[in-house]
Amino acid sequence: MPTSSDRLYEIDGLRLLAALCVVLFHYTFSGWAGDHSPVVFAAESAWSKYGYLGVDLFFLVSGFVVLMSAWGRTPRAFVVSRVVRLYPAYWVGIAVTSVVTVTLGQGVFEVSLPQVLANLTMFQSVPNIANVDVVYWTLWAEMRFYFLILAFTFVGMTRTRVMVGLWAWLGLTVLVQAGLLPGIADLVVQSEFSHYFIAGMALFMLYRFGLSVQIALLVPICLGNAVYRAVGYADAVGERYSVEYSHGVIIAVVVLIFLVMTLIALRATRWLGRPWLVTAGALTYPLYLLHAHVGFVIFARVGDAVNKYVLLAGLIAVMLGAAYLVYRFVERPLAPRLKVMLSGPAPAHVPRHAQREMSDRPG
Repeated sequence: MPTSSDRLYEIDGLRLLAALCVVLFHYTFSGWAGDHSPVVFAAESAWSKYGYLGVDLFFLVSGFVVLMSAWGRTPRAFVVSRVVRLYPAYWVGIAVTSVVTVTLGQGVFEVSLPQVLANLTMFQSVPNIANVDVVYWTLWAEMRFYFLILAFTFVGMTRTRVMVGLWAWLGLTVLVQAGLLPGIADLVVQSEFSHYFIAGMALFMLYRFGLSVQIALLVPICLGNAVYRAVGYADAVGERYSVEYSHGVIIAVVVLIFLVMTLIALRATRWLGRPWLVTAGALTYPLYLLHAHVGFVIFARVGDAVNKYVLLAGLIAVMLGAAYLVYRFVERPLAPRLKVMLSGPAPAHVPRHAQREMSDRPG
């Protein structure tokens, strides 16, 4: 069984890969970028249009990693871990994006003080207040997933309970898709992405307990639904932006995502893991938060004056550098302080090495 120090470095690398796919989609896919940037990457758009599937990978990884992080934790400890993991970088992202929008982004994006204040909670979708940055929509999907994991921490996580919960969630997904449940039920079920969360959690169960008949059935069913929904979504995106998506490419990418995560769960990729990938994974979240609106403001202001490829490479490098600064000077120093503030110091009888292991648990 995995221990708290049994870190999967490969997943850190996958996180950064997913983020870079999304970055390239936003910066070079002409259908999406055309409304925000004077820079056109017509040739690159033919392949970068598939970059949004990085979000699908994010959700599958999240199902695996968040269940791993929550396993054995109390409800309070899980909530604290999520707050510490999400909010510091998120608040910095809101601040930077808002300042850049107000000072340089006039005519490109708009932001208001009430909007910023609502966004600070990460629950702005509840009163239907616009996101400060377009990418924040995925955080609301993640937040609803966390509430389901929190429910598991209350009832107590066991192999049987988690598997029953996954089958129940999959069943509700089918009922929502078939129109047999009211639309409001999808607020919790998230049928558009639930198959990724469910499969990710099932793959963690494979990683922790080994293969079972239930997992051998559950993951392929989730894959089938993921392919079905991904093809439908691609058709909708293609219609919206007047581009054509290859169903074959969509299916191949989704299958590849599932295959890679299955190999990780089977421990077949451990030889690829490198400790430096921890830093690569740490850049993922701040990079994702910072790149979109800030990047488009830069494209809008200097895109006509700089070679587009130089600008693209330079902008990605700047965003990676900014992500590292957020990680190094915000997340790393603030996370332990925020954790102590929310949960209190470790009990005096807990050995120092145990405290260190607790702080190193994956999240």
